[in-house]
Amino acid sequence: MEAYISVLGAGLAGCEAAFAAAERGVKVKLYEMKPVKYTPAHHAPTFGELVCSNSLRSDAPSNAIGLLKSEMRRMGSLIMQAADATRVPAGSALAVDRVLFSEYITDRVRNHPNIEVIECECDRLPDDGVTVIATGPLTSEPMADYIRDELGCAGLHFFDAAAPIVDADSINMDVAFFASRYDKGDADYINCPMTKEQYDAFYEALITAEEATLKDFDREQQKDLTVFEGCMPVEVMARRGYETLCYGPLKPVGLIDPRVGKEYYAVVQLRKENAEGTMYNLVGFQTHLTFPEQRRVFRMIPGLENAEFLRYGVMHRNTYLNSPGLLCADYSMLSRPNVFFAGQMTGVEGYIESAGSGLVAGINAARRARGMDALIFPRKTMIGAMAQYVQNGGVSSTFVPMNANFGIIEMPAKKVKGGKTARNAVIAETAIDIIKEMLPEIHA
Repeated sequence: MEAYISVLGAGLAGCEAAFAAAERGVKVKLYEMKPVKYTPAHHAPTFGELVCSNSLRSDAPSNAIGLLKSEMRRMGSLIMQAADATRVPAGSALAVDRVLFSEYITDRVRNHPNIEVIECECDRLPDDGVTVIATGPLTSEPMADYIRDELGCAGLHFFDAAAPIVDADSINMDVAFFASRYDKGDADYINCPMTKEQYDAFYEALITAEEATLKDFDREQQKDLTVFEGCMPVEVMARRGYETLCYGPLKPVGLIDPRVGKEYYAVVQLRKENAEGTMYNLVGFQTHLTFPEQRRVFRMIPGLENAEFLRYGVMHRNTYLNSPGLLCADYSMLSRPNVFFAGQMTGVEGYIESAGSGLVAGINAARRARGMDALIFPRKTMIGAMAQYVQNGGVSSTFVPMNANFGIIEMPAKKVKGGKTARNAVIAETAIDIIKEMLPEIHA
């Protein structure tokens, strides 16, 4: 019988899993509820839609997320192929044109001879075969109920937020200036400088601004609202203390205005949202403020006094599993080895991390369908460290979503001279060497 798997969800993780299995000769049925039904955060009919930032973060292998990208490129990642083909200038970061990025993924998936796309909403597993569930942090209620009740998975909820986007032509460049922090990479960021007096007025307006009412599907969770640190609304961050923003998204250190040769008290950075540079997003300004309040408060930022908002920030629900004790390091269920999970619902956090989990899940789902043993990646690799974090959790008794970072990867046996930078370089070199050695098994 011909080997096949089912994949539920055509986000980053689902497309990565489907493509990985298909590239290994396994037939794939990819179920996606768009355009039949959309989540509150999704609007395009294409696959791999980016709903928050268009930045995939650092591309340097000495950085944890950069190392993960390097590993995935060598493993044949579809998402990395799409990112490299549609990148836009963003200094030392990898950012993409979100429309072209999604279109690239959609084209590759829909035209793959081993992938059949089925447009419908799933409320259960399609059959008893091998299945990858990658329905995402906004899994529909019927499917979430099935995962919780029929598969015995304890679901948790948290909230994150998306930053606003402004029209580039509406930014006052007599006030704002182009620069990258410490002149690293090209000067691709627009910087809006603040004096202490301007920051004081902005801070007071921000912490007292009106927040939007949660949508019906989120209202039950309002009393237990938990915000993941990596995607915290800017107003929530500000309420933690007067100087919190100055050590976070408004940090001025290393940003010198070339016109006057000085640093300011605080700086708001804007990053390109598309290749043409006609749209910019406010870096770190995920928010849950009402639309009128966003317009009022964010126009207090010098240079944005006449800003035209092409998209306001929104807040939405995310769903993830209590994965330790539930999932293995290949992302399969301990109790149901033919069922795999992938993406943010496993407890990885971030675009690339989600895709990385989909890559591992897709490879292993294909192997399971063909009667092969699981391929477990060592914790000396970033992709393996993430999988093993999902399997085992951290030191805390409460499992929380985790980005790729050097804190979860296995450290070198011997102390590396030269400090953290030298140590991370050794970690990265070791990880890449392991992936290279594993390539025959990875592509089997």
